[in-house]
Amino acid sequence: MEVIDNGQGMVVIVNGAESFLANGLKSKMTAAGINTIIVGRRIKDVENYRNSAKLFILFMDDSMNEYINTIKYLKEIASDKLGKLLLIGEQTQYDYIIKIIDEPLIAQWFQRPLDMEVFLKAVKSYLEEKQDGSENRKSILIVDDDITYMRTIYEWLKDEYNVGMASSGLQAIGYLTKNKTDLVLLDYEMPVVNGPQIMEMFKSDSETSKIPVMFLTGHGDKESVMSVINLKPVDYLLKTIDKSMLLAKLRAYFLKHGGNDSSES
Repeated sequence: MEVIDNGQGMVVIVNGAESFLANGLKSKMTAAGINTIIVGRRIKDVENYRNSAKLFILFMDDSMNEYINTIKYLKEIASDKLGKLLLIGEQTQYDYIIKIIDEPLIAQWFQRPLDMEVFLKAVKSYLEEKQDGSENRKSILIVDDDITYMRTIYEWLKDEYNVGMASSGLQAIGYLTKNKTDLVLLDYEMPVVNGPQIMEMFKSDSETSKIPVMFLTGHGDKESVMSVINLKPVDYLLKTIDKSMLLAKLRAYFLKHGGNDSSES
């Protein structure tokens, strides 16, 4: 069986004590050609693979409060590079985790009992996506507190762009300080800090001031549009836009301002 070449990395299952389920999963993944290792739940077990692993899989259980610091450490990893974390477990366990790890940072959650065929297909798809020359793609960050809508836009864009997600201004700033981003798609109306305020935050920081922002919002009234004109967004799009039109807008922008768009090459 040919093993998927993950570059210098592999898939890391975080599980702690010996587990029949984890060992069985590792065996099936290895048989499917996926380079896999199981590590414990201490931070030092995980940190050795922080930079090299292409994917972390956390087996959730009811003792998660006993390794809360490791979960927070996995959140750091997911924040540095979105899409690195998959979860396996029950609904109640997932509900507990997303109080610690912001939902947009989690690539996918698989509920028990695990459908192995679906799971393996998803993991292979993820790994192959990371090897398809995506390092040469344009990078887009979506900022929106509506998780469902943000996931929809992510699905629309992921085949042509490297896509990050943030559900708040603070999360967006944290992401932008660690990740190269060519464009931000920013919602207008969000709790605590709204879109225009977030854009002002970007403009006031030398690290983020030159990153172009495109509003993607449900606010189409003249007052809302005029309120951000001075901030000079590169475009102002309504959420009624469909997939084909949004992709056309992005391609046109990058062709004009960012050289040849990778999706067209």
